[in-house]
Amino acid sequence: MSKLTNLDYDIAIIGGGIVGLATAWQLIQANPRKKIILIEKESDVGCHQTGHNSGVIHAGVYYNPGSLKAQFCKEGAKETKAFCHKYKINFDVCGKLLVATNNQELKRMQALYERCKNNDIDIELLDKDELKRREPNILGEAAIFVRDTGIVDYQKICRKLAELFEYNGGVLCLDSKVTGLKESKKEVTIEIGSRAITVGHLVTCSGLMADRMTKMLGIPTNFQIIPFRGEYYKLPSAYDSIVHHLIYPIPDPDLPFLGVHLTRMIDGGVTVGPNAVQGWKREGYGRFNFSIKDTLQMLAFKGYWKLISQHWRTGLKETHNSWIKSGYLKQVNKYCSLINEDDLLPYPAGVRAQAVMADGSLVHDFLFAQSPRTLHVCNAPSPAATSAFPIGRHIIDKIDELMTTF
Repeated sequence: MSKLTNLDYDIAIIGGGIVGLATAWQLIQANPRKKIILIEKESDVGCHQTGHNSGVIHAGVYYNPGSLKAQFCKEGAKETKAFCHKYKINFDVCGKLLVATNNQELKRMQALYERCKNNDIDIELLDKDELKRREPNILGEAAIFVRDTGIVDYQKICRKLAELFEYNGGVLCLDSKVTGLKESKKEVTIEIGSRAITVGHLVTCSGLMADRMTKMLGIPTNFQIIPFRGEYYKLPSAYDSIVHHLIYPIPDPDLPFLGVHLTRMIDGGVTVGPNAVQGWKREGYGRFNFSIKDTLQMLAFKGYWKLISQHWRTGLKETHNSWIKSGYLKQVNKYCSLINEDDLLPYPAGVRAQAVMADGSLVHDFLFAQSPRTLHVCNAPSPAATSAFPIGRHIIDKIDELMTTF
């Protein structure tokens, strides 16, 4: 592994999650003569959002036709599977069932079904009897079967991308926290503790710290990252065969969260979750977590208070269910009555980096910001892991545009 020196680089990428790594790998292939460095503050890659998700390869069910989400997800799912096949990373296309349990969800399910058809997703509508035949342990009035949904360990993909990036001549620097950024007409200076390097162009894929990267450079934006904890449980090994597919509820269309679901993991286990709880620390994975800096910055943002005023009922419900396990269990029991409170075993949580605008609106699609020499991925919501390869190409196209202006 390379160590930081005072050498100049043509391009730097900050962030060693799957989006940053997919960008770096494709960038070094497209520009083999350029000096490219990827900087990550942790001692391994994929340590944050990438390594704390459900491991699902999404098919593109939920996204507005014509949106970047819809386009990137479909392309990314195919490329992710192809990448795993080529480099012998285990994955399983097990399919997903979106289960409606009442009349309101049946109406929402029909809207999702139409959206799937508009997005050209390979689906099948199941009635109550067919649902019971395929999933004897699941309760529901009807379901949408999404054939192409899969599962994988995204951190393994990250480690392979890092290996390929270095093999192709890229410089990977771990344990390197960025403490300052300065941009001039000729270069960008990246401060890492007491050291600094200069680069021609910069890409940041910083997830939970995305807004802080733009602020370091004084780029005017009207959003802030608000953390939402996604808490999971794992079922005992006796439940490893409780479902044959991934089981999802019908989501609330007004929120960017998919609801508590049963997920078959690539290691053979089954997890329950996640919920979506207001976080008080951007990297707060522990049960008790609080950051004065993160909290004060959040409370000072007017968009946070507008968000709370719009969704306070949902926030209270999610917080209640986070602390009262029976409330969490109720969300699962509406489609799977076999699971008891004692079956919900501890499992690591994740934290979602949700961009919120100054007017309190949640950013549902990808969001970018830029300056003459820098490009920033400000919001990369689910299905960002699935979509990492096409997101990387999109970033490269934007970087090429920046580089042609100099």
